[in-house]
Amino acid sequence: MSHISGKKCLKSGLLILLALSLTVLLPFAQEQTGKGRISGIVVDENAQPVERALILVESLKTKTTFQGISDESGHFAVAGMGTGYWRITASKKGYTSSSVDMNVRQLTRNPSITFTLKKMTGFAALMADEESFQVFDKGNLLIEEGKYDEALGIFEEFRNKYPEIYQVHLNIGTIYLKKGDLDKAEAEFRLVLDKTLEMHGDYNSDKATSLRAFTGLGELYIQKGDFEKGQECFAKALEISPEDEVAAYNVGQIFFSNQRPDEAIKYYKLAIQIKEDWSKPYLRLGYAYLNKGDFDSALEYLNKFVEMDPENPEVPQTKNVIATIEKIKK
Repeated sequence: MSHISGKKCLKSGLLILLALSLTVLLPFAQEQTGKGRISGIVVDENAQPVERALILVESLKTKTTFQGISDESGHFAVAGMGTGYWRITASKKGYTSSSVDMNVRQLTRNPSITFTLKKMTGFAALMADEESFQVFDKGNLLIEEGKYDEALGIFEEFRNKYPEIYQVHLNIGTIYLKKGDLDKAEAEFRLVLDKTLEMHGDYNSDKATSLRAFTGLGELYIQKGDFEKGQECFAKALEISPEDEVAAYNVGQIFFSNQRPDEAIKYYKLAIQIKEDWSKPYLRLGYAYLNKGDFDSALEYLNKFVEMDPENPEVPQTKNVIATIEKIKK
């Protein structure tokens, strides 16, 4: 075989390989771009159009994407896809997104798509709005700093922006409670409980919210001197969340700060019953018994606290209290 003939054979071979490669690649390429068109409408759960929803069309095989926007009537159309499977997603800030996978065709009309986007409510909406979440966090910090009027302004502004996030009334109620405006605090906590029933049908479906509302009511009744109503609210709170040792402990703290050591002891012991290895209730039990003049029980629980949590920063002071009690007993 001559040198020229060898070159011709090599060239022919390369052409055949190239042709085979194109045969394999062409259908793949056609799936990415082409004359495929999809259309549809985006509505909310009340069948009202959702304007300016983002329509994202993604190939399920490659990273190829197309985008569109719904108009004032909720309608959208996106074109340019090749034949193949695509994922179409509709999304808008403040709503849950919705997706559908579709085999898009170029030569026939593709079926219309209807997306129903549900408006985010509660803390899901809050978490989706980073700026508002930061404002919410700032309000809580102001409460801790005792700047109640500033915090109230922040939460009222937040409530006006997100009226559906009824949980913000817990924070507003807490501010009024700390300011001593008990009637306004009660109205806020009651509103939260009413909204919880309206949204979920029962308190257990939103335990964290219901727990805080009933605990807030319990605390304000204690401040009013109505211990019977206060205990009813605390009992309801712990009925909703019987596994919550922090709730039981906090109720004990409320009673203790209101010079009700017997009730405080009951709830501190409940906290221990729920979580035996938590040291804080043991310490508070020691002080509650000391308040009652029961030195033996006070020593029992204070020593238990020191034994359980020797690195706790309150241990040195607790040891001093133990030493003082032991001197008194002698």
